[in-house]
Amino acid sequence: MWAEEMVAGRLAWRHVASGVVFREVLGGTFRMGLSEAELVAVRVIERGGGVADTLGPFFAGAGDAQPVREVRVEPFLIARHPLTVAQVRHWLPEYEDDYADVESGTARLEDDLDDLLDVLPFRLPSEAEWEYAARAGTTTLTFRGDGKPGEDQVLDDFGDEQRTAAAENAFGLAAMGSANEICADVWIPGFAGAPADARPRTGDGPRAVRGGAADVYPWQGCDEWLLLLATTRYEHAQFTAVRPVAPLPPRQ
Repeated sequence: MWAEEMVAGRLAWRHVASGVVFREVLGGTFRMGLSEAELVAVRVIERGGGVADTLGPFFAGAGDAQPVREVRVEPFLIARHPLTVAQVRHWLPEYEDDYADVESGTARLEDDLDDLLDVLPFRLPSEAEWEYAARAGTTTLTFRGDGKPGEDQVLDDFGDEQRTAAAENAFGLAAMGSANEICADVWIPGFAGAPADARPRTGDGPRAVRGGAADVYPWQGCDEWLLLLATTRYEHAQFTAVRPVAPLPPRQ
């Protein structure tokens, strides 16, 4: 089922049947949520004239990603990038995508989402796993620091291996924050009462999603860069991308 290999100079696990490449994420603890330091960093960008519109709604909604808490995460595998159109067609041969122009582009699922989740031999990441993977050991707005991320940080087509490799974070993951990626957690505003481990929060209603900067590309200057932040979260509506996770396979 799994083949261990080197991809872009890093160890990876390839799911043999589908070709999806996964990275191993070591366990650890991290501070999950939108910190005061990150809020200050956004205000610095704002004061420096780096915003195109008012950030009032962003600051008003900051509580959706608070309070910050320490979370323990166990080791897991996560896909190097969101599933592409070609990869989704491994499980759903009749799948048609209304958003991607090429098979190597990120698949965005609407009516087919439940069908894919029913047959996918993997699970969705919890929000804690997703943010831990996106931060890749950092505590800044994105893994590249506290500067304002630009459109060059958006990656939505994985046909160019050199570009994909250049976009990876320290965990070997590309395009974290580009597409809106659905998580296993039900959408609950804020993290009050959330577990101290990486279990997803359950309940009725829509799931939480992370990212989405490529979903509104080309940017219209309305501060779409905020969707690239490690902490940006909102409830699922309409289409979504899928970046599956899996348990670590046994090594021979």
